[in-house]
Amino acid sequence: MNQSSPSLAELSALTLIVSHRSFRKAADELGLSASTLSHMMRTLEANLGVRLLNRTTRSVAPTPAGQRLVSRVTPLLREFELALEEVNEFRDLPSGSLRISASEPAARILLEAVLPEFLTRFAQMSVDLVTDGRLVDIVGEGFDAGIRLGESVPQDMIAVRLGPPTRFITVASPKYLANHPAPLTPDDLQRHQCISIRMPSGKPYRWEFEKHGQSLTVSTTGNLTLDNVEIMADAAARGLGIAYVPEHTVARYLADKCLIKVLDDWCSPGAGLYLYYPGHRHVPGGLRAFIEVIREMVDVA
Repeated sequence: MNQSSPSLAELSALTLIVSHRSFRKAADELGLSASTLSHMMRTLEANLGVRLLNRTTRSVAPTPAGQRLVSRVTPLLREFELALEEVNEFRDLPSGSLRISASEPAARILLEAVLPEFLTRFAQMSVDLVTDGRLVDIVGEGFDAGIRLGESVPQDMIAVRLGPPTRFITVASPKYLANHPAPLTPDDLQRHQCISIRMPSGKPYRWEFEKHGQSLTVSTTGNLTLDNVEIMADAAARGLGIAYVPEHTVARYLADKCLIKVLDDWCSPGAGLYLYYPGHRHVPGGLRAFIEVIREMVDVA
């Protein structure tokens, strides 16, 4: 029986399944149903005459043949993408998709200024903006770029500042402060209900302070832990404790006097947000255009 050569779509789908170890996640990324993707893989296996994936009700993993195939075709698929991108360089305007991993606050900044201008100016581009609390491997998970606080950007990446330094501040509601004397030093936080934020790794985030060259890191106490700074701000405004959040996140609460700064003289600006991307590979035209818009539209002073 003659083997039918696999298509690029089938090989790309196989690499995604192996990368995610999941039909569902790969199907979501491809815009297909899991059953359609499973049928595609069974057809590929039948045409090649070899099993590529071991399936259980809870997981999927490559067979030795599947792993070898994926390891050989992954560089080829990347070269194919680069070839198409190089052809794209001859277009007057870039086209295609741009996939970006960002924290929620970073996504909001993009929505305020950068994305409206970018999508208007480059109408043939589309943007897939994925908000996730965890720091992802943008190369391994197929992103063109990521956006995170400067201190979280991997050292082997090229970074472009997305805004001014980010200042984290401690805030509480008038209701809370009416019943609890305001802390005068970071050490006083040990006697307060502090609204903690849990990092994607599962570890609580330690609050950092600085004054006159003296730096302090505080492990806070409290009976409420959240994983979203917007919800933390709302919880603090409801009198549930003191929160440590980016200043721009609580600007409207401060203006409305729903929240009050505490330990303000201990809160110093940090690194700020950066867009970053790998410097060891070709930079797509769409990403270069996106960076140009960032530099035009975002105040980094």
